[in-house]
Amino acid sequence: MNWIRTSSFCGTIALLVSLLLARFHPFGNAGLYAADSAQTPILNNSQVPLDVRAMLVEKCADCHSNQTRVPFYGRFAPASWLMEHDIVEARKAMNLSQWNAYSAEQQQTLAAKMAHEIKAGEMPPIQYQMVHWNARASDNDARNLASWTHSTSITGQSVASQATGNGDPARGKALFEKRCVGCHTLTQNHEGPALQGVYGRTSGTASGFTYSVALRKTHIVWDEQSLDKWLTDPDAFIAGNEMDFLVSKRQERQDLISYLRQSSGK
Repeated sequence: MNWIRTSSFCGTIALLVSLLLARFHPFGNAGLYAADSAQTPILNNSQVPLDVRAMLVEKCADCHSNQTRVPFYGRFAPASWLMEHDIVEARKAMNLSQWNAYSAEQQQTLAAKMAHEIKAGEMPPIQYQMVHWNARASDNDARNLASWTHSTSITGQSVASQATGNGDPARGKALFEKRCVGCHTLTQNHEGPALQGVYGRTSGTASGFTYSVALRKTHIVWDEQSLDKWLTDPDAFIAGNEMDFLVSKRQERQDLISYLRQSSGK
C-alpha cells in the first residue's frame, strides 16, 4: 500500500505545481481567470445578423474575444500556456469584443477572411475541434457567413460608386495594404494566391496555390475588364469560386487594378 500513498502524494504535488505554474504567462496573459460577469455581451449593438452572431459567439469567441470560457484543463500548466498562446495570437488577428471599434473597411476585410477560412475548413483550428467536437462550422454556418460578408461588401455601393478618373497605383497600393493583405501578398501564397504578375496571367495558374475547380476551368486572362468584373462581384462573374471579398466602389477597383498592373510590370 506504500506505493499507493506515494503515488497519491506525488500526484497531488504535481497538480499543485501545475496549478501554480499556470499563474505564470510565458506567452502573454490572456486573462483566463478574470471574472467576466460584468462584460458587455459579444457583438452587442453590432450590425452582425443574429444567426451569424450566435455562430461566432459559440464557435469563435473562446479565442477571438475577451470572454474565453476556460475548460478545467485550462487551469493547469502547460495546457494553460498553450491555450494562452493561441488566444493571444487570435485576439491580435481579430477580437470580437472590439468589433464595434473596427472601421467599416476593417470589418469587411475580417468578415471576408472569416468566410474564406470557415468555407475552407481552416477555422476553427483542428486542435480546437478535437477537444470541442461540436465546434465545427456547418455548411449552413458557412453559407450564412458568406451571405453576410457579401452584404457588408455591397453596403454603400451607391455612394461614390462612380469613378472620378483613371486608376491611381499609389492609392491602389494603400488600399491593397489596408484591405487585401489579410489574404494576399504580392510574393507569397496565403489564403489567396500571390498577386505579383496577376495582371496578364491566366486564372488558376499561380505556382504552388490550390485553386477552386471553377477558377482552374475558367481560363480567364486577368486584364482591366476581367479584374473589374471579378472585384465587382466574384460569385456573379465565376460561380463556385472561393473568394469572399468584393470592392463595390468603381474608383477603388480602378486604383487596385492600376496597382496590380504596375506590380506586374505591365
